[in-house]
Amino acid sequence: MKIQQFVVIGLGRFGSSLALELMDLGYEVLGLDKNEEIVNDLSDQLTHTVVADATDEEVLKSLGIRNFDCGIVLLAMIFR
Repeated sequence: MKIQQFVVIGLGRFGSSLALELMDLGYEVLGLDKNEEIVNDLSDQLTHTVVADATDEEVLKSLGIRNFDCGIVLLAMIFR
């Protein structure tokens, strides 16, 4: 089975770069982030984009996350 669909959770610098590279390689990509501005910026470049809190299991279920071939989660670490 060849991987065709990716979900990228976390569209910060690395996540958005990864999602765009996957698109360039011909894959379908769902980009998910809780930052509406980031999601809007990428909405015309990715297959699908969603503003959502990925820590909410019901949200992930409603998006059909388990139907994707591969999921990538990118976390931002903020130290104060």
